[in-house]
Amino acid sequence: MATTLRLAQRPEADALLGRSPLAALVGMLLDQQIPMEWAFTGPYTIARRMGGDDLDAHEIAAADPEEFAALLSAKPAVHRYPGSMAKRVQQLCRYLVEHYDGDAAAVWRDAATGHELLARLVDLPGFGKQKAQIFLALLGKQLGVTPDGWREAAGPYGEPGSRRSVADITGPESLAEVRATKQEAKRAAKAARKKP
Repeated sequence: MATTLRLAQRPEADALLGRSPLAALVGMLLDQQIPMEWAFTGPYTIARRMGGDDLDAHEIAAADPEEFAALLSAKPAVHRYPGSMAKRVQQLCRYLVEHYDGDAAAVWRDAATGHELLARLVDLPGFGKQKAQIFLALLGKQLGVTPDGWREAAGPYGEPGSRRSVADITGPESLAEVRATKQEAKRAAKAARKKP
């Protein structure tokens, strides 16, 4: 995988995301209810606290749940809700161990179509349809994973040139554009709710 991603906006954390499929999946899992940079720095923080420079699905799946939760809760916490996110990260890793022998890249490596890949991503613990579509768009736009029909399966997140999600962030400028798009969407949704 070894691609440069700029989601954490920290070189060492982004380097891990670019070389580790599991780190990218865990970052996407953590990306809710906290700033994106915080979420995508999480895999690097977890790896360092576990004494390594990468994540291992087998090791995380087998970790004592209380100890793993404490690891995510240590200051600075990996997430606003470190206990519940520790459970989700372990659930994800257990699923990967059970279904893909712990190899996160196997989720997408041999997917024949975008829809098959989307279905595999939706099956992952903690991945609903929207999160799966965003991750599919990230795979296609930045990581070279482009099975037939991937853009269609990713929905609006797969559109070329869009600025909707983490799939479109390649640096500080595009990060600002994605944030502006999200704020405009929130304003529009709020205005729509106020109409009688």
